[in-house]
Amino acid sequence: MSLPYNDYTTRLREILGVRVQKISINAGFTCPNRDGKVGKGGCTYCNNQTFNPEYCMQDKSVTQQITEGISFFRKKHEEQKFLAYFQAYTNTYGELRHLISLYEEALTYPDVIGLVIGTRPDCVNEELLDYFQKLSRKCYVMIEYGVESTNDKTLNFINRGHTFENAQNAIRATAERGIYTAAHLILGLPGEDRPTLLSHALHLSKLPLTAIKLHQLQLIKGTAMAQQYIKHPEWFRLFSVDEYIDLCIDFLELLHPDISIERFTSLSPYHLLLAPDWKVKNYEFVVKLQRRMKERNTQQGKLYHSLI
Repeated sequence: MSLPYNDYTTRLREILGVRVQKISINAGFTCPNRDGKVGKGGCTYCNNQTFNPEYCMQDKSVTQQITEGISFFRKKHEEQKFLAYFQAYTNTYGELRHLISLYEEALTYPDVIGLVIGTRPDCVNEELLDYFQKLSRKCYVMIEYGVESTNDKTLNFINRGHTFENAQNAIRATAERGIYTAAHLILGLPGEDRPTLLSHALHLSKLPLTAIKLHQLQLIKGTAMAQQYIKHPEWFRLFSVDEYIDLCIDFLELLHPDISIERFTSLSPYHLLLAPDWKVKNYEFVVKLQRRMKERNTQQGKLYHSLI
């Protein structure tokens, strides 16, 4: 069935010619927004426990984490290959020789055919990007940047420690080297009204992105943002499932049709989640979104060409 948006899973299979599964890795990195180089305390919404699977612990080696991850996913699809996903914190934040040793440890593992590197736009440099460029000629390499918002006022409010200009420069420098490049965006951050949220699609459409990962704002217990919500709930606009579906569709209509969508939502562990409590699994959300797009007779990029 043809989907009404550019699905990244489909695109990835076309690129690699085989089904792949990402294996998350916690390689023990920190973040310049935590250790004082850029700031302290981290982003106001951040708690890495929300997306690390049980096998993904920094006291285990890269090899051990991959072994346990593959063991889990092999049960579902015996013939698939794997991408090592350096996910926790800032995975380009370190001395180059050490970084390369971690990446190449992952690539020596049987059936690991590429890397996905999650990082900040202010934590890459020419030397590192040159390395990734050479590596990308041998295997799949995706650099995934936490952009979160294209609005500098929002970025300052959530204590990101970088600007949207930083993100634009990093994305362009990466894509110019022929490296697959992705952006992560949170929809629903405090102070962002609907026109601002939709403007993110227009700004990102101007960049040479391979893919975008969207997710709804989730308030996680123990974070600075959770405390803000408790004290100032009027700062926040938390969407219902149906409201967020329509927001995602409006976003897609404005987005460049060549940019793939890797995901729309994220599900944090229930015991850490303060709000919103959707009780909807990711695949259930996607089915609802596809059904709603059919009802609206729309598709990704429907309005994009009329705006350029």
